[in-house]
Amino acid sequence: MHGPTSPGWLLVALCAATGAYCLLRMRSTVEEQRRAAGGEALMGFGMAAMAVPAAVLTPPRWAWLVYTAVFGTAALRALWAARTGPHHLHHLVGAFAMAYMAAVMAAAPGHQHGSGSSGVPPLTTALLLYFTGYVLLSGVRLLSVPVLAVGGGGVRTGSVGWGDRPELARACRLSMGIATVAMLLTL
Repeated sequence: MHGPTSPGWLLVALCAATGAYCLLRMRSTVEEQRRAAGGEALMGFGMAAMAVPAAVLTPPRWAWLVYTAVFGTAALRALWAARTGPHHLHHLVGAFAMAYMAAVMAAAPGHQHGSGSSGVPPLTTALLLYFTGYVLLSGVRLLSVPVLAVGGGGVRTGSVGWGDRPELARACRLSMGIATVAMLLTL
């Protein structure tokens, strides 16, 4: 992605940390959570790879085509899963957004998207509006999560493991939404 180097590395770190936590969530005893965590880990690590600043590494065109194929496949999988419940639609939009950004980068001559264009494409605008709304709504929901009983110097989580903490899963989804907005802005 194009943009300043320091924020680019922060975006890489955020996405990689999110992907790593999603790998931890894959150890959950709840099958649906494991499945969702696997898709989110793929998105986190894929976003980290795509966010490496262009000043450091400019991937060849074929790498963007591979990203497009991987995220396109993830979008098709999310589309298939969406038939069982509407909560999979966000995964569909997220995977589609990543495939779209990779396709734009693959099609950009010399990987310089935006040069000579007359504005932001309507699809980019629609995705920006969706993810901005998602980030704002997710932030409000995360803030409204009740704090677990505090006592004895820390938060008691009982037998809940790191992979089964709903507030951390929400924070990861919020982080990936923020990263998607940042990536769309630098597209």
